[in-house]
Amino acid sequence: MRIILLLCCLVCSFSVSANIGDMPKEQQLAMKYMEALSDHDYSTLRRFYSRDTIFFDKTANTTYTGGRQIIGFLQRAHEGVLEYRLNIEHMFNTGSLVVIIGSYRLRGPGDQFGKPGKIIDLAVPGVTTLKFDNNTERLIEQMDLMDYQTMSDQLESQ
Repeated sequence: MRIILLLCCLVCSFSVSANIGDMPKEQQLAMKYMEALSDHDYSTLRRFYSRDTIFFDKTANTTYTGGRQIIGFLQRAHEGVLEYRLNIEHMFNTGSLVVIIGSYRLRGPGDQFGKPGKIIDLAVPGVTTLKFDNNTERLIEQMDLMDYQTMSDQLESQ
């Protein structure tokens, strides 16, 4: 039974996820947050952010602080994107810290990646950690560790 569950987690993406109600509260929050992120649902995302929320891409050494700055970054990053989703391979939590291992799939205009006139299809492996305030159910910090070398290799071949 455990093997079947693991296989389902490896194959499934957000749209085909396990029953969220069976997960710990922190993982439920993480799923709701990541779904809003994948859907570009900025009004829902605003509810997760405060002035002090930190969005840190450690691999790119880029930090955004506060809901307004984070939403602005996300809107620029998602501009023109045709498809964006997270395929979760594994998720666990320890208290209010949720760790998500998977790959971000992006399909969109090549202009953003120096490939004008092409549609780019990428699957970038990475780890995202989300730390929530359990009282307010707001995000304290998101930290991404992305495999940008794999992204670069994929871009080179397209």
